[in-house]
Amino acid sequence: MFEEVEAALTRIRQVTHHTPVMTSRTVNTLTGGEVFLKCENFQRVGAFKFRGAYNAISQLSPAERRKGVIAHSSGNHAQAIALAAILLGVKATIVMPENSSRIKMEATRGYGAKIVISGNSSTERETRTTELIEEHSYTLIHPYNDLRVIHGAGTAAYELIKEVGPLDWVFAPVGGGGLLSGTAIATRGLCPDANVIGVEPKNADDAYRSLKEGRILPSVNPQTIADGLRTSLGSNTFKIIRESVDEIITVSEKEILVAMRILWERMKLVIEPSGAVSMAGLLYGDLPVKDQKIGVIISGGNIDLNDFFNHLEQQIKDQ
Repeated sequence: MFEEVEAALTRIRQVTHHTPVMTSRTVNTLTGGEVFLKCENFQRVGAFKFRGAYNAISQLSPAERRKGVIAHSSGNHAQAIALAAILLGVKATIVMPENSSRIKMEATRGYGAKIVISGNSSTERETRTTELIEEHSYTLIHPYNDLRVIHGAGTAAYELIKEVGPLDWVFAPVGGGGLLSGTAIATRGLCPDANVIGVEPKNADDAYRSLKEGRILPSVNPQTIADGLRTSLGSNTFKIIRESVDEIITVSEKEILVAMRILWERMKLVIEPSGAVSMAGLLYGDLPVKDQKIGVIISGGNIDLNDFFNHLEQQIKDQ
C-alpha cells in the first residue's frame, strides 16, 4: 500500500498545496519534544480531504466520469469532492445531513456540486445515497473507506516526513479512519519504528472501543464539537488501523478547546475542533514524548466564524 501513497502523490501534486510544516517554541516547551505540525488547514478546501478526493476521481474510467460521482458528507469531504470533480470535469452530487455546518454547505454548493439533503443519521444519508446511485448510476466516493481516498490522505504524512526526516511519534485524528489509515501507511513506509497514535474525542470514542474489542463498534449519537470525527470506522480503515496503528487515545471536549486555543493564540492558526484533536492528544495523552521528534497532522480549518463576527458587529453598533 505504501507504493499506492507514492503513486497518489504523483497524481495530485500538481493540484494540491504542499502545505507548510510549522513549529512553535511554546508547543515544544509544553510537550518537552520537538514538534512539527503539518498544517492541512492550508490545503485546498481547508482540509486534507482534497488529497483523497482528487486521487479517487482522477482514477475513474471515462464511463464513470460521464455518469458522475456521489458522496455523503457533513462537510469537508463534500467540499473536496465538489472541487475535485469540477477540476476534472465530472458532475458531483453530495448528500448532506440537515445539521451540516452552513459554511460547509455553502462552500460545497459554491464549488459547483448539487446538494441533496438527508436526515442527520449516518443510516439516513447512506440510504439516500444508495437510492440516488440506483437511479442515476453514480460512482460512490466514500469519505474514508475508499482505498483511493485513504492513499491520497496518506500523502500529507508522506510530505511531512520527507520534509523533516524520520519521526519518533506521529499523531493524527480519527473519525472514520481514512486520515489515520493513510498516515499509518505512509509512516510505516518511511520510518517504520515510529509510534503512530490516533486521537479521538471521548464523546465519540467508537474507534477506541473498536480497537479494544477487535471488531467495529458503531458511533451512537456522538456529542462532540469535533463534528468531522462523529463517523464510525469502515472495513478497510479498521483493518489498516489494527495492523499499523500503535494506539488510539481519547481527549475531552475541554482538552480539544484548549489545544485549539493554543494553536489560534500562539501560532495564529485557524483550526477547526476536529483539526485540533491530534494536538490535544499530544498535550494530554500522557505518552513518553519528552526529547522525541513528533509529527502532528492538523487536519483542517473550516470553522463557522459567524458568531465571532456578529459579536464584533454588535460592538460597532453599540458605539
